[in-house]
Amino acid sequence: MIPLNFEWDENKNVLNQKQRINMNENNIKASIMRKFYDFSNSVKNPYIKPSKQQITLEVDEETINYFKALAAEKGTSYQSLINLYLHECATTHQVSS
Repeated sequence: MIPLNFEWDENKNVLNQKQRINMNENNIKASIMRKFYDFSNSVKNPYIKPSKQQITLEVDEETINYFKALAAEKGTSYQSLINLYLHECATTHQVSS
């Protein structure tokens, strides 16, 4: 850990020699510790949700109004309903004609 009581050399405006040695020792200790890290048996966190990507999409006003009305009925956001609908279409490979 880098000491919090920095002593500055008034003439050179740099850290004194003792603090430089401490900083170098800490860097060496950190690089040695990295050799002990082994993530070969690591498991992905099962509690983390898949991330969503924000996009801009131009949608007809009539379509937005439909999803907004449906969302108000269901007590959720219209963005979530659109996402759910698109996800369902993608997983079942439905294509509208």
